[in-house]
Amino acid sequence: MTTRSGVVLIACLFGLSALALAAVQSLARAQSADLVLCDRIAADPTDPDKPADVKGAPEIAPSDVATAIKFCKTASTASRRALYQLGRAYAANGQVAEAIVAYRKAIDKGSSAAMVELGILYAAGSGIAKDEAQARWLFEHAAAAGNPRGVTRLTALANGGGAGPPADPAQARAMLMKAADANSAEAQFQLGVMYAEGSGGPKDDVAARAMFEKAAAQNHAEALDWLGAFVLSGRGGPQDTNAAKGYYEKAAALGNEDAKAALKRLECSLIVKDRRGKVVGNVCF
Repeated sequence: MTTRSGVVLIACLFGLSALALAAVQSLARAQSADLVLCDRIAADPTDPDKPADVKGAPEIAPSDVATAIKFCKTASTASRRALYQLGRAYAANGQVAEAIVAYRKAIDKGSSAAMVELGILYAAGSGIAKDEAQARWLFEHAAAAGNPRGVTRLTALANGGGAGPPADPAQARAMLMKAADANSAEAQFQLGVMYAEGSGGPKDDVAARAMFEKAAAQNHAEALDWLGAFVLSGRGGPQDTNAAKGYYEKAAALGNEDAKAALKRLECSLIVKDRRGKVVGNVCF
């Protein structure tokens, strides 16, 4: 038989439990709101952890950095994505040491995007002792986790001398194919170069041109320059001088120096020779 005092005690306990549950739910909602705001201003468009409905931005706007640090810091207690984004915010604010700490914590929780960013810092020796072997390790693990930037950074490190050439160019090509399928413009460009040069497999100008076209559609400056060269010479497809000029102009507008030089050559394409056949100059239009 339950006494009156027992009923009161049970009611009190139930009330406390309800209050505790409400507090937990309120905290969860607050953390969720912090993560939403963190995503809105600090999400990386290439992060595999990023929700599909979040666009992200390649760089955090300077006016948003302080806000990003505030909300991502709170959200990072329960989200590895927020930890990575906190690192991005710190890096954008010039706080490299704090960014490294955040990246390491995110990596401990499995963030492949954080692996790439920390690898970039190791490769450049930015805010940390330069260590190309460690950079390679991080890029390899990010690539193995399916991160397209891990693949492209790994191949770029090898192509730049870094810690040595890729042990298996064919494997590098296969990895780039996966990243290209994930619509990584850099992977599409690098794969196009491998096709064009016959590196890691058969030479295929048609496939190379197709890869350059895909990357160029995403405004990849080097891909636009290469595509201009392919179209100008009719390599891997129809020749079209006007279209090539258009690709060069887009690449030049993005700062590509090779494209600027190519445009200059197109402007001065008529060669003037003397009676002996010696080149004396060019006529520009």
